[in-house]
Parts: sequence; C-alpha cells; structure tokens
Amino acid sequence: MSISLQDYTLAGSQEVRHRVLRNTYWLLALSMIPTVLGAVIGVMFQLPVPRGFLGFGLFLALAWAFIWGIEKTKHSAMGVVVLLGFTFFMGIWLTPLLTRTLGFSNGGTLIMMAFGGTASIFAVLASIATVTKRDFSMMGKWLFAGVMVLIVASLANYLFQMPALWLAISVIAIAIFSAYILYDVQRIVNGGETNYISATLALYLDVYFIFQHLLALLGLGGERE
Repeated sequence: MSISLQDYTLAGSQEVRHRVLRNTYWLLALSMIPTVLGAVIGVMFQLPVPRGFLGFGLFLALAWAFIWGIEKTKHSAMGVVVLLGFTFFMGIWLTPLLTRTLGFSNGGTLIMMAFGGTASIFAVLASIATVTKRDFSMMGKWLFAGVMVLIVASLANYLFQMPALWLAISVIAIAIFSAYILYDVQRIVNGGETNYISATLALYLDVYFIFQHLLALLGLGGERE
C-alpha cells in the first residue's frame, strides 16, 4: 500500500498542531506558579496596587507593554521568561480583590470556588473546541469588539461607580472570555496559531479574567465575621 506525499504532509501538520497544543497546556500550567506567587506576595506584604481610574489605566499600560514584549520574543526562550514575568505581574494585580475576599469569613472557600469554577469552564470548553466540527473562527471580530466595549464600560464605571454596571460587566466578561477559550483553542487545533507562547498568552488571559470576574461575583455572597 502506497502513501502519498499529501498523506505525509497531513500527518506532519497534525503532529505540529498536537505539539503546539501540548506545549501550550504545559506552559499554561507552569504560568499558574508565578501567578500564585505574585498573589501571595501581594497579599502577605499588602503591596500598594493602584486602584480606580488611574490604576486601571496603569494596568492597561503595563499589560500592553508586557504583551508587546512577549510577541517580540515569542520565537526564543526569552519569550517564556517574559511571559512568566507577565503572569507574576498579573498575580500581584489580584491583591486588592484577594484581600477584600479574604476579609470574609468564607473568603478562602470563595477563592477555591472561583478557582474550581474557572478550571471547570476551561476543561469543558477546551474539550468542546478540540472535538467539535463547528467553526468558531467567525467569533473573533465580535469577541474583540466585546472586549473593547468592556474596557470602555470599565473606565466609565470607575468614574460613575454604578453597582449595576459593575455586575453587568462581570457577567458579560465571563461570557466573552469563555467564548474566547473556544476560539483560541480551536485556532491551535486548526493550525491557525503555531506558536505555543502566543497561544499560552491568549489562553492565560482568558482564564485570568474568568477567575477574576467569577471571584468578584462570588464575593457578593461573602460573609462578614
């Protein structure tokens, strides 16, 4: 039985996709370590993370700087170093939310619930994106537009301090970044993303913002001592 060049090419392409997906998952798991470390240091030493409108603007500036650096170095080992530095920074930026949550008598439980809920969302949606025949590529532009709307709404909420708007932002953010998991994982599976550092960055941001907003929502049921 003969095997055509096309069969060899297809097999090689599938192997590349599987390798990128595997490396992405490993690096994503590794990225949780500096995130947790940054969060622990931030809470233990009560690092003064800026809040409010100016804090949000500073966060965007620093995050974009890190993302730019990651994209510039993604074809070398330095890309992994910059990515892990970024995840450490993101862990520190959770300090205000974690401190507030730990002020509840059930704060530790809420954090574990948010972590478990985020992990479950990721596992289910990543599995769907891996096996489904449905094409999620058309969601890209709509999801990006949704993120831009979230940023504008968040800036507005820092100015006007509207609880209802904050609640809506959290719910919509969870929906958008959950959909991004479908989109980002399928891009890897279909060969649309072949760099595992860029792929990890995308999935990390999805997971991070789902956790952040899910914990914020769970904090509404926090119990004061």
